[in-house]
Amino acid sequence: MENLKNIQPVDDFNWDAYEMGESYGDVSKDDLVKTYDETLNTVKDKEVVMGTVTAMNKREVVVNIGFKSDGVVSMAEFRYNPDLKIGDEVEVYIENQEDKKGQLILSHKKARATRSWDRVNEALEKDEIIKGYIKCRTKGGMIVDVFGIEAFLPGSQIDVKPIRDYDVFVGKTMEFKIVKINQEFKNVVVSHKALIEAELEAQKKDIISRLEKGQVLEGTVKNITSYGVFIDLGGVDGLIHITDLSWGRVSHPEEIVQLDQKINVVILDFDDEKKRIALGLKQLTPHPWDALDTNLKVGDKVKGKVVVMADYGAFIEIAPGVEGLIHVSEMSWTQHLRSAQDFMKVGDEIEAVILTLDRDERKMSLGIKQLKADPWEDIESRFPVGSRHTAKVRNFTNF
Repeated sequence: MENLKNIQPVDDFNWDAYEMGESYGDVSKDDLVKTYDETLNTVKDKEVVMGTVTAMNKREVVVNIGFKSDGVVSMAEFRYNPDLKIGDEVEVYIENQEDKKGQLILSHKKARATRSWDRVNEALEKDEIIKGYIKCRTKGGMIVDVFGIEAFLPGSQIDVKPIRDYDVFVGKTMEFKIVKINQEFKNVVVSHKALIEAELEAQKKDIISRLEKGQVLEGTVKNITSYGVFIDLGGVDGLIHITDLSWGRVSHPEEIVQLDQKINVVILDFDDEKKRIALGLKQLTPHPWDALDTNLKVGDKVKGKVVVMADYGAFIEIAPGVEGLIHVSEMSWTQHLRSAQDFMKVGDEIEAVILTLDRDERKMSLGIKQLKADPWEDIESRFPVGSRHTAKVRNFTNF
């Protein structure tokens, strides 16, 4: 209470003397200002300093740099860092210590840009993992905000697997490695693929070391071509040739598989270094000939579809992977042979008779003329000697 006795009433305070800078008691105005200023950081315009996030909302971030007032930075300048929270230390560029409204003007974007080239060079040198914000798509890749610099992310460096839709990455914050810097043109190239390649390489070596012929593995359809399908086995690629996709005939692999589909495959073969791996899909199912009806025999009628045409005959698929040949001589009873195309075409559904059946050799011959009676069997009754008939001239010969 004794200390309070020394304090004069407010009404007795000499404001005029204070305004003139005269002393009041033992302390002058200048001394008071000096004492107050000493509690604050000394800052200069156009300087980069560290500050602490003290408040934030969807639009703004309040940063304390130890100055007499806090600065406000647009949240848009922190979009590369979605994990920003109160208490984090951030770099800010002092644009103006005090504007017309007495507000401290700060910029995080300019602070990053000021030190950006030092940071990217250091990240490249130390092989550092950094964060970047994918701003937009461009020809051949994406534009990424890294330390305030617009870096280029090639499409081939987004992931280890081909990317078909770049747009899904726009607006995302991802981790990258800087792979190239052109100091002359101020170009920076980053890669996300590089982050996972090391892990995949170890996984790849493990998979390759355990490869065996006949082994069944799960893989993902990575790419589809006219001659086959590339399968990702977990960092290791293998090829299913079109002939190993199905026991039946396949016009294009897309009839059997789709991109990104997960399927089981069997290893058929690989080279000594296991760089070329041949895979099979049809080998996981029994051969159709083995599943063919055991009661089927010569003389039975079967239905099928014409799958291949040749001058000498047509191949008929009576079940997926089970085909029989109708020779052109078995298409008509006439002895005047014509082309097989005169009787049928690819895609026709026909009925035929089994002429030969060899299950061991997996071969079958068919005929369609056998569905009709042989015209020569009743030739004597239909055309007796001495009877008259109207006929059509078919051909001339020398004799």
